[in-house]
Amino acid sequence: MALTEDVKQQIQQAYRDVLAGKDIRARYGQRLMIAEIARYMGEITDNDGQRTSPPATCVVEAGTGTGKTLAYLIAAIPVAKALGKTLVISTATVALQDQIVLKDLPDLRKHSKLDFSWTLAKGRGRYLCMSRLEARLHDEGHGDSDTMPLFLLDQPVDDEARSRATFENMLASYGSRDWDGDRDHWPEQIPDEIWRQVTTDHRQCTNRHCAYFDSCAFFDARKDLDDAEVVVANHDLVLADLALGGGAILPEPENALFIFDEAHHLPDKALNHFAASVPLNSTRQWLKQLSQALVKMQPWLPAGSQAAKAVEKISAAGRDLDLALTRVYEEVEQNTGWEFNEERRSAQWRYPDGALPEKLAELAGETRIATAGLCRHLGTLVDELQSAFDERKDPELDRDTADSWYPVVGSFHARAEDQLRLWIAWSEGVAIVSDEEEPVVEAPARKGPPAARWAVRQRWDHAEDITLFSSPVLADNLLYSRLWSRAYGAVLTSATLTALGRFDRLRSRAGLPEASRYLVVPSSFRYAEMATVEVPAMVAMPTDDGFADALVKRLPELWAGEKATLVLFTSRRQMQQVRDALAPEYPELILTQDDMAKNEVLRVHCSRVDEGKPSVLFGVASFAEGIDLPGRYLHHVVITRLPFSVPDDPIEASLAEWVTQRGGNPFMEITVPDASVKLVQAVGRLLRTEQDTGRVTILDRRIVARRYGQLLLDALPPFRRIIEH
Repeated sequence: MALTEDVKQQIQQAYRDVLAGKDIRARYGQRLMIAEIARYMGEITDNDGQRTSPPATCVVEAGTGTGKTLAYLIAAIPVAKALGKTLVISTATVALQDQIVLKDLPDLRKHSKLDFSWTLAKGRGRYLCMSRLEARLHDEGHGDSDTMPLFLLDQPVDDEARSRATFENMLASYGSRDWDGDRDHWPEQIPDEIWRQVTTDHRQCTNRHCAYFDSCAFFDARKDLDDAEVVVANHDLVLADLALGGGAILPEPENALFIFDEAHHLPDKALNHFAASVPLNSTRQWLKQLSQALVKMQPWLPAGSQAAKAVEKISAAGRDLDLALTRVYEEVEQNTGWEFNEERRSAQWRYPDGALPEKLAELAGETRIATAGLCRHLGTLVDELQSAFDERKDPELDRDTADSWYPVVGSFHARAEDQLRLWIAWSEGVAIVSDEEEPVVEAPARKGPPAARWAVRQRWDHAEDITLFSSPVLADNLLYSRLWSRAYGAVLTSATLTALGRFDRLRSRAGLPEASRYLVVPSSFRYAEMATVEVPAMVAMPTDDGFADALVKRLPELWAGEKATLVLFTSRRQMQQVRDALAPEYPELILTQDDMAKNEVLRVHCSRVDEGKPSVLFGVASFAEGIDLPGRYLHHVVITRLPFSVPDDPIEASLAEWVTQRGGNPFMEITVPDASVKLVQAVGRLLRTEQDTGRVTILDRRIVARRYGQLLLDALPPFRRIIEH
C-alpha cells in the first residue's frame, strides 16, 4: 500500500494536534521516527490483504528524550487502520505496558482526532478461573476427597485459613463486579502459591464446556481483543502465541503490524521460550504423583471403557519412563567430571559442540521414546474426558467425572509434553561421541550453531538432583521462521539496538530479514555540555585481588559532595562485600537493591534526596537498565567494572565455541559488543531529560589500557572526557 495523501494528512494532523494540546515543541528525532515508520509501513505491498513484498523489518534506535512511544503510535495507528490490520505493541516490562495503556494511548486519543480502540492482552495465567476457585472453596480442608482432585495439582499451602479467607474475598469481589478477575488488578500482591490454585492454562481449561464460561474473566478479556484495533502485549505473550502456532491468543501474524518496544530483549526472551529442561529425580517424584492420581481416578471410570484402558497404558508407560530416568541419572552422575566448590552446592557440565557421549545419547533416545508413549496415552485420556462434555456423542464417561478430572489430566499432559521437548532436543541431530572421542554419527549440516546441552547437579541437605538442559544458541532461525517471515510488518525500537555503533549484533541474534531498514535517531541531548565521563587513576585492575579494597578506598571520595549517586557492580557478592566494609562508617547513606523491593528502594532514595540528605544506591545488572531517576534524583553514575558476561553461561560458551570453529574471535565478536550494549544502558541512567546534568565515573582502567577499551569508549554518548593518567 503506497502511503495515501489521506493517511499522510491524518498522521501530520495528529502530530500537530498533540503538540498543541499538550503545549510541547516538536522534536527533530521524533519527526524523523514518525516519517521512517510510516514510510516503511506504506511500502509493504499486498494482494487481498496478504503481504507480497519480501519480509522486512524497520529498526529504529532512539535514545531517551526522543518520545518513541508517541512517534510509533502516531505513525502506525492510521496506517494499520487503513490496511485493516491489528496493531500489536509488545514491551519487555510491565511498567512500560502499563504506561502505554494507562497514559500514552488515552493521551493520544484525547489530544488528536484519531479514533481507535485498544486493549491489554495477557496470558490465561493472569486471570482467575472460577471453576478452580469454586473447587477450592467447595473442598477446602478435604485434601483426600475423591470428588475434587484439583488438590493433586498443588503443593499444600502453609496457612489454610488465610488462603480460604483470600478465596472467599475473591469470590465476593468477582461476583459483585468490584474485581474483573485480573491478578494485576487485585488490591494486594497475591502470592504465587495462592494464585496457582485459582488460575489455569490452556491444557486444563475446558473452554466452552465450562459451567462458568459465560462469566469467565479470561474469555471476557478476549472479547475485547477480537474487536480492538490496538493490542498491547508483551514479548513473552507474543512468543507464547507463536509457540502455539500464532493466532491462538493474539491476531495471526499475517494480519498484524507489530511494534516491539524494548526490542533488545527479544532474542534472549526467544531463547528462554524455546529452551527445555528436565530435573531427573523431581520427574520421578512427579511420576509417583501421577500414579497416585490414576489410582484415585480408576473407580470413576466404567470398566472396559477407552478411558480405563488409557489409564492402564499410562501406568505402564510411567513405569517404563521411571526406569529410563533412573538409567540416565546413573549415567550422568557417574560419568561426568563434576566439580563442586565450597561456596556452591551445585556443579555444571556443558557438552562441547552439544555432542553427547555415545551411551548417554543412546539413553536419551530411549527416554524420548518412553516420554512420547506417556504423552500419547495421556493425550488419549484427555480426549476421552473432553468427549464427555459433548452430549451428542453418547460419551462413556459422565459429565461430573470429566469436570473433576479434566484439569488434572490436562496438567499432567502439559508437563509430559514439556519434558518431551527436552528429550527431542537431546536426541535429534546429535553428533554421538564414543569413548575414543571418534564421531560415530555425523551431525546434519546446519546453518547455525548446534543447540547447547548441559547438566546441573545440585545438592541439598537431604537430597540431590540432576537437571538436563537444552537451548538454541541463537534465536535467529526461530524468530525468522515464526515471526519475521509471517508478520505483515514489524518495527523494532529501543534506546540500545546498536553495539559498537553497528546493528550487526541485533541482525544476527534476531535473524532479521535482508530487506530490513535501519535508522539511528540523533539525540536531542547536548551531551558535551550536560555531562562528563571520567576515568580516574586506580591502584588496581578489576582482575586483581585487591580491587574490592581499592573500591572501598575510592568510592567515598567519589560520592563526597554529591546528593544522589548510583554505583553499579557486575557481581552481587562484590556489591555486598563493599557495602559491608563501608556501611559502618556511612550509616544511613548506602542503599543496596537487595535491601527491599525495587520500587521501595527507589522511593526511599528519592525521599532522602527530597529531604536534602545525600543518598548512594548500590545496584547490579537490573539497576543498570530500566530505572528512571530524572533531575536531582541522580547526578553521578559510578561504574565499578566493565559489564563483561560471566564465562560459565553455557549458551554464551556454546556460541563462542562455534565462532572459534569458524575462525572468528569470540571476545571481539561477542563479548565486547555485548559489554558495549550493557555499558551504554548503564550510562543511560544519568540523563533522563534535556535539563539533566551530571557525571559518569568508570573505575575499570581497561577502558583506557586495552585496545578494545577505545571501541567501548567511542560507543558511549559524546560526553566530555576527563581521563587521568
